[in-house]
Amino acid sequence: MSGAPVLVVVGGGPRGTGVLERIAANAAELYGDRPLDIHLVDPYPPGGGRIWRQDQSPLLWMNSMAEDVTMFTDETVQLDGPVSPGPALHTWAADVRAGRTVIGADPGILEEIHRLGDQDFPSRRLQSAYLRWVYERAVAALPPGITVHEHTGLAHRVSGPRDGRQHVWLRGRAEPIAADLVVLTVGHLDAEPDTEQREFTAFAERHELTYLPPDFTADTDLTDLPAGEPVIVRGFGLAFIDLMVLLTEGRGGRHENGVYLPSGQEPVLYVGSRRGVPYHSKIGYAWQGEHPALPHHFGPAQVEEILGRPGPVDFRRDLWPLIAKELGQAHYRRLYAAHPERTAVARHDFEEKYAVAEPGSPELAALVASAVPDPADRLDLDALDRPLDGVRHDSYDDLQDGLRAYITADLERRHDPRHSPDLAVFLGLLSVYAQLTRLGDTGNHWHGFFSYLASGPPGPRLRQLLALSRAGVVRFLGADTTVDADEEQGVFRARSATVPGAHTEARALVEARLPDPSLRNTRSTLLRGLHEDGAAGTGTGLLSVDPADGRVLYRDGLPHPRRFALGPYTTARSSGAFTRPRTGGPAFGQNDATARTALAFLRDLSCRDRLTA
Repeated sequence: MSGAPVLVVVGGGPRGTGVLERIAANAAELYGDRPLDIHLVDPYPPGGGRIWRQDQSPLLWMNSMAEDVTMFTDETVQLDGPVSPGPALHTWAADVRAGRTVIGADPGILEEIHRLGDQDFPSRRLQSAYLRWVYERAVAALPPGITVHEHTGLAHRVSGPRDGRQHVWLRGRAEPIAADLVVLTVGHLDAEPDTEQREFTAFAERHELTYLPPDFTADTDLTDLPAGEPVIVRGFGLAFIDLMVLLTEGRGGRHENGVYLPSGQEPVLYVGSRRGVPYHSKIGYAWQGEHPALPHHFGPAQVEEILGRPGPVDFRRDLWPLIAKELGQAHYRRLYAAHPERTAVARHDFEEKYAVAEPGSPELAALVASAVPDPADRLDLDALDRPLDGVRHDSYDDLQDGLRAYITADLERRHDPRHSPDLAVFLGLLSVYAQLTRLGDTGNHWHGFFSYLASGPPGPRLRQLLALSRAGVVRFLGADTTVDADEEQGVFRARSATVPGAHTEARALVEARLPDPSLRNTRSTLLRGLHEDGAAGTGTGLLSVDPADGRVLYRDGLPHPRRFALGPYTTARSSGAFTRPRTGGPAFGQNDATARTALAFLRDLSCRDRLTA
């Protein structure tokens, strides 16, 4: 077969857009003026994809401020290709307001752009407009010989030998797209229900109850949750925040001056989780002064040493002590630099002893205690992770007061620059995530801890949560929440360790969390087919990929030369497809490596006759 080589990118959201941006940035060096056809496949419009599509409620926000969102590389990103600067979301919005950038968007989004401040939290549909513009800019930056073909549809299978062309099959289309390389950037996945979810579904059907399993909240039909009725909600992260908004403001309620004015259409949400508290608020102040020197105790050298050890890597044994020391380094360095009056040991002496102290040792704890008199200035990761451990209340009413006080204190601290070591820890978390991408599947603990501490809701959302609690629309259940199905009474029953002996009953149960990104449970026939075809998976169900360039690894230990995968369902999952400016952006480095490997392969392929499909 003659003609241009073909690259198929499955997934047109921010990750697929990022790969296209890196192809455009690297094409002049690695591909020249050769022809190339890129086929982009997604059921949703390119740029935003499913999660960031424009067609969703304007009430749903990003959990990042406008100035903290970029899709473009800078000198802090580790990559082999060229840095291609571009505007962060707030700068792009300013360009639109000034007429320097023209976009096609509906009047509602244009009105949002004109109201947007640098430290505002944009709606997701506004982010969709930004991502669409980034996508169009990336396509326009491609050399004349590279053409992008958009396909609105769902890719459900990839077939083909390692040494020959691949075939990407689209649902409802008789003939596949023949490809020389395939890059999967499919983002978050739907999942089949697990055993408990199937049992709850069957129980709900028997008793005419409502059960909503894990899902993307924007896609969930909430009409079966009646006004005024109790609803047990399991999950206290960002999915809960979306649910809270859609069932309150989304049903006509209003927030005015810290008070919630109900519409009368709201259910009563009884929310609990393993921790029993919401994710920590986003930090509400900017960094001042020199950035922390990261990585320090957990960097490339430590990762190389760990990779060289025999046997599997154990997160708690091999990684967590180094991570904790790295985060402590960021915390105490900032404390000494910005708030030295709150320390009791000379900085040089502390740093010298901290550097050689064994991670997690009593000596390290004693050093911190002697140097930092106020416990509020010390970094206690266990207390941060499980704030309700050992906390008991006599009644649910007592718990409401206690948890409102906890949320209020968290909001005050996260918006007070006197606690700027918290922001240093956030930067440390980003640094750690960049290192962990090289280690493959490190289990679920880290991702959950990172999201809870570093990727929580905007402060205004937690203030709304407090108002809803005071209005009685939200009730807190506590930590280690469990839910049982009572066949005799025909209700769901929730209990927690925080209020021993108490329980809450409801005829509706909502799992407020995303589906598990696992090959074992995914509804994606595309990924299940890859696994059945020999692609390797990990113990927690992630797709194994080569950390160097994202090529899919197979059970024979070899990477597939023509198949790549990037995203949260892979062992190289990173903290996000976009990031804060000047924070390294590990996903950008991954996109660059994949784009460069793909371009080099396709360049070499175009220089010789290709086999007929």
